[in-house]
Amino acid sequence: MAVKLRLKRMGAKQKPFYRIVAADSRSPRDGRFIEAVGTYNPIKGADQVTLDEEKILNWLNKGAIPTDTVRNILSHEGILTKYVNSKSKKN
Repeated sequence: MAVKLRLKRMGAKQKPFYRIVAADSRSPRDGRFIEAVGTYNPIKGADQVTLDEEKILNWLNKGAIPTDTVRNILSHEGILTKYVNSKSKKN
């Protein structure tokens, strides 16, 4: 089973709100997911992001692949650099 970290759209028309979830790559965008690991609200003045860093690093270590948008969010928040540093320390 290929797991991806991706956005699940929520909210009303013209007012999107996203949850960052770990989901099977075969499931639909707003369908079933394994675990919610954060939120992203693009409507607020400064894009409001809340992330559970431990859960995200756990999923990345298990081999989950983030989508392009989630990768940008994670790199902006500094989580991808922590992941890369932890991978280099293990070797």
